[in-house]
Amino acid sequence: MSLAVAPGGRWQLYRLLAEPARLRLLALGAREELSVGELADLVGESQPNVSRHLGPLRQAGLLVDRREGTRVLVRLASGADDDPVILDALDAGKKLCEGEGLFARVTEVLRARDARSKEFFSRAGVAADTTDGASELPAYLFALRTLVSPRDLAVDAGTGAGVMLDLLAPVFRRVLAVDRSGAQIARAAERVRMRGYANVELREDELDGPEVRRAVGPGADLVCSARVLHHAPTPRQAVRTLGELLRPGGHIVILDYLAHDDERLRDEQADVWMGFQPSELMGFASAAGLVDVEVSTIPGGYVGRGVDSHLDWLGLVARRPTSAGTSHGSALRST
Repeated sequence: MSLAVAPGGRWQLYRLLAEPARLRLLALGAREELSVGELADLVGESQPNVSRHLGPLRQAGLLVDRREGTRVLVRLASGADDDPVILDALDAGKKLCEGEGLFARVTEVLRARDARSKEFFSRAGVAADTTDGASELPAYLFALRTLVSPRDLAVDAGTGAGVMLDLLAPVFRRVLAVDRSGAQIARAAERVRMRGYANVELREDELDGPEVRRAVGPGADLVCSARVLHHAPTPRQAVRTLGELLRPGGHIVILDYLAHDDERLRDEQADVWMGFQPSELMGFASAAGLVDVEVSTIPGGYVGRGVDSHLDWLGLVARRPTSAGTSHGSALRST
């Protein structure tokens, strides 16, 4: 990494990092990507004061910004900790944060991101998801089911009203539909009852909950997550959790939004993230140890007439390697 400090002026780094407030911000940025507002809440300072301390760290190339709608998210620059001076500063900042309980509060910040989504989806009156396709679609898929192999177990992660069940239940011998909202599970249960899906098991739980892990057993052939990732407090960890539900060789399919600037969805749908860049989804999948990764843009005519139909959608397909030594190149495809 190249610091924005001239070689002859490296003494400036010591002056820059002599301020404990900057050490704290540097360590917090290394722990998690956080908004300026979240950083201000953590350190108990006003946003203008936090921005004043962040400015020199950005200018020196130690922290980088990412704008997401009206929010500015801050994280440690890639490779910053390769420099011995910065590594020493990070160590000092971590000790300050640990001593003041700031790292523990980062977990609270992530829970707060999650809380609004949980509350939103727990409302019984949340508008039901609909499918614009033919009502006989499950019959078509049932007729084609033998073309899919293996098809023992599929997991519908964040099932919501159970729309994906119309695609999975006719094909797979067993489907595990998981949602942490009891209201959503009740809606999915009504769909299961109306369709007569005897092979669907509904569970109200977190995806990494012990009951879900036991139900999955040695792993699923397919894990699907449709428009769930933008509600996750930490999308990178969410993809890792989804990947851990796969058997070796199993596939994952993730549908979500391309990065957008429609703040209404944050306000009206409790979205935590305003979509993702294809490179972000690729990075999440790679960090989760998935291989054969493809990310595609979904044609606009495919997305129906819902509140999010004006957005561009992305689809990610990847595979869990069959062994620890398996290595395949990732492919990025946009259509």
